[in-house]
Amino acid sequence: MISADHFDPALVGRAHRAIDPLHSQTYFSPEHDERLSALGLKPGRMSYFAGRAAPMGAVAAGVVTATFYNFSPSLVAHMIPRAWTIATPEQVLPARLDAACASLRRLLGEAADSDAVAELAGLLREASAGLTAEARPLYAGNADLPWPEEPLAALWHGATLLREHRGDGHVAVLLHAGLTGLEALITHSATGRGFTEAAAKATRGWRDEEWAAACSALADRGLLGDAGLTAEGEELRARIEVQTDALAADPWLSLGAEKTARVIELGKGLSRRLVEAGAFGQGVFGR
Repeated sequence: MISADHFDPALVGRAHRAIDPLHSQTYFSPEHDERLSALGLKPGRMSYFAGRAAPMGAVAAGVVTATFYNFSPSLVAHMIPRAWTIATPEQVLPARLDAACASLRRLLGEAADSDAVAELAGLLREASAGLTAEARPLYAGNADLPWPEEPLAALWHGATLLREHRGDGHVAVLLHAGLTGLEALITHSATGRGFTEAAAKATRGWRDEEWAAACSALADRGLLGDAGLTAEGEELRARIEVQTDALAADPWLSLGAEKTARVIELGKGLSRRLVEAGAFGQGVFGR
């Protein structure tokens, strides 16, 4: 591992943004709903909750609420654990991997079998090799799964590991900042870089009165005003991003600056192809 003194911290966020679409496109793809619907799961929220939670096993609604963080507990409880009575995690896991590979193959076209995919898959595996599972439940569940042999599947698995590792750390930062899941959603939406209020309520299952109460609590803390985030709120959100990057730095410190830059180059190129092919144009749930 290289010294943090010789590593640009900005590379952490850039690497995340470069490879995250390779994972997250799955939840917007028709293949995801098709494969999980074939098991009997309802398309949309139920398929999403089951697909993302499956590496942790047949967990209860409380575990999904805790680890996903910004969904309404009542929404989660409406889908979990009922989903596990329809399809077991052991059935869901191969279905979601098949869906991920099918959607990537459709969107990337001939690039799905390119040297770039194989090279990036190898770099992501190297980056994640030294990660540990302590206090990172979503990462831990995925890390217990075997690495796929096929490069495209390995690429998706590697992107998933790094995304969930970062996400688990992000939840820890939000908790330390004293933000509930709903408050985290509201403040992120208020930055203009997240969901609109209407989309956040609809996709995360929050009622108007719950949203209003959380806004009032944030206003009492001086974080939210009539015009959106206050200066203190903006500072808090900026600090959250910096701390999230810090907790997500280990894989990139291990990989080193040169290889991390290569991840960014390859990831941006492949992710751009996904977007240009309409990867996120069909999503109505907005994960």
